[in-house]
Amino acid sequence: MIKIGKLNTLRVVKILDFGLYFDGEEKGEILLPVAQIPEGTEVDDTLEVFIYKDSEDRIIATTETPNAMVGDFALMRTVATDSVGTFLDWGLMKDLLVPFREQKMRMEVGRWYIVYVYLDSETQRLAASAKIEKFLDNVMPEYSINEEVNMMIYSETDLGFKVIVNQLHLGMLYHNEIFERLDVGQQLTGFIKKVREDEKIDLTLQKPGYEQIDSISHDIFVAIKRSQNFIELTDKSSPEEIYNTFGISKKNFKKAIGNLYRNRLITIEKDGIRVNE
Repeated sequence: MIKIGKLNTLRVVKILDFGLYFDGEEKGEILLPVAQIPEGTEVDDTLEVFIYKDSEDRIIATTETPNAMVGDFALMRTVATDSVGTFLDWGLMKDLLVPFREQKMRMEVGRWYIVYVYLDSETQRLAASAKIEKFLDNVMPEYSINEEVNMMIYSETDLGFKVIVNQLHLGMLYHNEIFERLDVGQQLTGFIKKVREDEKIDLTLQKPGYEQIDSISHDIFVAIKRSQNFIELTDKSSPEEIYNTFGISKKNFKKAIGNLYRNRLITIEKDGIRVNE
């Protein structure tokens, strides 16, 4: 079945001067313009192409890949506005429309917005919505503590950053657990810290618990040895100093140092940590 707004692997059925045609099954034959035909392509070859509708409302194929497909959230820049809505640059020749009804407020040309890409059920045209909340939290958040997830930074609040989790849910990263710069639209890996009774999700950038400690302890031990067996950090150092040095939270740093100390690999002095001879 042909999926508009997604990548499809299709079979070539004819090649003409202006392009080639794929077997589009129930959609009929689908054109790939000549400029995008890979060299050496022959009838009965299969190609992976993105399917969408062109400016004349015809189903068409492209070997280019857009910045987002149906079901994706993405950060995109506005490039134009007309009587029906605002258009986004999403990496294809034809820009992506955000209808006025799908805008929280009038979008300004030249600015960046996080949007959700969807297929209009009536017109079968691709469009985007800035009202992303209605596409999130529609299924039960079934996550395990410490589970690794994909995140996109959505917006900043007084508490921290709202994030989109696995393209399905909204979650929160709290300021007091963040020691690096985060930008709206940034994609990164995080871990489930807690799924609360109200189904709100708390996340962390570092895997909680003791699962990390062995590798962290090793990395810290090696780093201290490379610093002539001494480093001016202790469990009294600030979280920022620890993160800038090792890229980990103070909580995990203290656990790792405790592990090294119990194994008699280090001595904790007043002004730093020393590797034992």
